[in-house]
Amino acid sequence: MIHVAASLPSEIIAVLRLDLLLKLGLAVLLGGVVGLERELSGKPAGLRTNILICIGATLLADLSINIGSGIAPSGMRMGDPGRIAAQVVVGIGFLGAGTILQARGSVVGLTTAATIWVVAAIGLLIGAGQYVEGTGATVLVVLVLAGLGNVERRILSRHRTVNAIVRVQRGTPWELIDKEIRGTGIAIAHHTAFDHEGDTTYELRLVGPARQFDVIVARLLERADVLSVQLD
Repeated sequence: MIHVAASLPSEIIAVLRLDLLLKLGLAVLLGGVVGLERELSGKPAGLRTNILICIGATLLADLSINIGSGIAPSGMRMGDPGRIAAQVVVGIGFLGAGTILQARGSVVGLTTAATIWVVAAIGLLIGAGQYVEGTGATVLVVLVLAGLGNVERRILSRHRTVNAIVRVQRGTPWELIDKEIRGTGIAIAHHTAFDHEGDTTYELRLVGPARQFDVIVARLLERADVLSVQLD
C-alpha cells in the first residue's frame, strides 16, 4: 500500500506532464525578460514575439527528446533525441532573416535577428531540462542588450574621419549632395569630383559622429540620382 501511494505522484506527473508545464512557464518568464528589454527599446521583435519563440523552441526540444528516447524491443534507440531540436536552429534562421531589412546596401536589424536566435537557444535549453543554464544565459543576454547599449552609444557619439565615394547620375548638382550630407550633422572636409561617361564620382573626406555615417548612407541611397555610396 505504501509502495502504491509513493508511486502516485510520479504517475500524476507523467500523465499531466507537470514537468512540461514547468518548462513552458519558465520559457514564458525567460523569453518575456528578453522580450521586455526589446519592447522598451522599441524593437520590432518585442515581448510577445520572444515569448512565443522561446515557448516554441521549448516544446520542440521536449518533443524531440521524448520521441528519440523510445527503446525498440531489440534494445536499440528508436530515434535521435536531437533531430527535431536541430531543425529549430535551421528554421529560426528564416525568422531572423525576416527582421533584417536590406535597402540598396543599407542593412539594419542584425541585433534583433541575433536576439531571436539566442532566445530560441534558451528555449532549447529549457526543453532539455537545463534550467540553470537557460536562466544564466537569459541574464547574460539582458546584460549585453541593456548594459552594452550605453557603451555602444558613447562610442558611436565620438567623431570619426571617413573617406567616402559617392557615385551619382551625370548632371546631378553637387549642392544637392552637399545639403543631404550636412543635414545629418556631418562636415565635409574635402571633396573632389570626377566626371565619367555615365556618372559623376565624388571623393569625399567626412568628419562627424560615428552613428551618423549609417544615416547618411541610407539618406543618400534614397535618392534616385545616387547610384552607390561607399565608406572606407
